[in-house]
Amino acid sequence: MIRLSIVLLFALTLLSLPTIANAQDAFSDNADPKIALPGLTEYAPAASAGAGAAIRRTVRMEAALTEAGDPLKYGLTWRIFHPVPGADGKLPLLATSEGGTAEFEFEPGDYFLHVAFGRAGVTKKLTVQKDGPLETQHIVMDAGGLMLNAVSGIDARILATQLRFNIYKAEEGIDGEQQLVVEDVKPNTIVRLNTGTYHIVSEYGSVNAVIRSDIRVEAGKLTEAIIQHRAAQLTLKLVAEPGGEAIADTAWSILTSGGDVVSESVGAFPTIVLAEGDYTAIARNKTKVYQREFTVVAGRNSDVEVLLN
Repeated sequence: MIRLSIVLLFALTLLSLPTIANAQDAFSDNADPKIALPGLTEYAPAASAGAGAAIRRTVRMEAALTEAGDPLKYGLTWRIFHPVPGADGKLPLLATSEGGTAEFEFEPGDYFLHVAFGRAGVTKKLTVQKDGPLETQHIVMDAGGLMLNAVSGIDARILATQLRFNIYKAEEGIDGEQQLVVEDVKPNTIVRLNTGTYHIVSEYGSVNAVIRSDIRVEAGKLTEAIIQHRAAQLTLKLVAEPGGEAIADTAWSILTSGGDVVSESVGAFPTIVLAEGDYTAIARNKTKVYQREFTVVAGRNSDVEVLLN
């Protein structure tokens, strides 16, 4: 296992699979494959009407992560589409199969074949002739896996419930925005993606602890990325004396050093996550207002006590 530090924002580990033959083990979601193999005869293209309509031919389909890889045994979703758009402008879906290698029964004609492996997908035009040999459709997914996690400071563990990741395409679209690929990804979840570079937005808590990173996904490999947040978790308390009991019914406002409000809450001891930096805590209880300046240090979770005096 190789660990690389990139721009001090995250550590990226590439786990090269020992062989492509057992590569899929790294992308397992432990789900039993579900197979559905309806025939396509009643959906045959108009060009196959007449004498050819009675002809039915079986086509075998398989997909691999890389050119040299063995066919995937599970995790695939196959879809067969009619080549002519319907009244809604979409290609009619004729049949599907979930699992690994699949076989479909076709009448001669043209079709569109789409196979998905998680968020990775390939589309191919398929022409079924009335006679002659029928080759197995071997699809190269050119796909890999991405698994994300994060730490606070150098190596402080962050609870999974406090983390979320959004995955975008690295390149901008024609509108200047990056296309969202997957949102609200939980830590240690394997996301199957086409080979390429992706822009990752990691959110720790719900205030201002956000890190952005670009990560490369390689075909046939599982990429594990550990994002390093410069933030910490804080518990706010209004107390009569240091270490005293928190006073209930307190309204809180957190301001940056520039005076911007980043968080507001009500409670005896609310817990928030803040990015590293200087802040001011303002506590309002009944008709009185109290405040304290404090500094957030990455990875150092602590209590912020505001005294009544």
